[in-house]
Amino acid sequence: MAAAGAEAGGAVAALRLRLAALGRRLAALRGAGGDDIFLAKGSATLDKLKDLCNEGRERPSMLLQLYTQAVLDITYFEENQLVDEDFPEESSLQKVKELICILSEPEDLVRECNINEEPVNILGAELLECLYWRKGALLYMYCHTAKERSEWLRGNIAIFKKCLNDGVHYLMKMFSFRCPLQLNEDVSLQDKDTARLLSEGIFSDTHLLAMIYSGEMCYWGLRHCGEGKQECLETIDSVSNSDLGCRSQSVSLDFRETGKNMLTKYVAVCEGPLKGQGWNTTTAKQMLCYFVKSHK
Repeated sequence: MAAAGAEAGGAVAALRLRLAALGRRLAALRGAGGDDIFLAKGSATLDKLKDLCNEGRERPSMLLQLYTQAVLDITYFEENQLVDEDFPEESSLQKVKELICILSEPEDLVRECNINEEPVNILGAELLECLYWRKGALLYMYCHTAKERSEWLRGNIAIFKKCLNDGVHYLMKMFSFRCPLQLNEDVSLQDKDTARLLSEGIFSDTHLLAMIYSGEMCYWGLRHCGEGKQECLETIDSVSNSDLGCRSQSVSLDFRETGKNMLTKYVAVCEGPLKGQGWNTTTAKQMLCYFVKSHK
């Protein structure tokens, strides 16, 4: 009991600092005229969390899950702002980096609390998948815009490559939090299509989007950055003076092989169990052709 009490106390102490920082962020957004349902939800969750921390009776896992939801809601408003403004060239990279760091905070907080559990056991698979989806999708949208800015791209190709690399890593990480279904003879005939999807780790439309997004980012990487391995993965930390902690991906991807793998799976499920469900494979097939032809 004493250990559990200390664990809860540690979680509350660490959480209070995060709540104060998130509260200041929310206040700044509202002070600048920000007002929508996601900010309202985030604000309500922050107020609830402050009350629960003062009461000191709630389980650490519940507090951390609520904090994660507040982070997701508040940053969603900011992401939508970036998209609406078409990712301003002068400031958007810094903002993207900030948001990715904030979306990494819930996992960091679990580790800081010295809870002897993996983050997935505290936050749950769905929340973790959402955090990684949001980080990967944000970098996808940023890179989608940045690749059209030819002058910027020429001068910042290492940063662009790093953004692609990190984005694909985040999207692929989404598939690691749940165990894919093992197909066996017990699967009934009418469940075969669903079973096939689950066996590929596709538990939602978002997982399928993660496949096509990561494949497309690999395509951009190969087209704009070429075959060469990244001898030194330049981090986007260098463009920020933010004191927010953020773990950057340091493993270089093989854009060709990773892209081929993700797009091949995407096409297979869209033309197999999801045939007729409205998922288009034309672009994915064109990118697969590019991966093959450019290798010859």
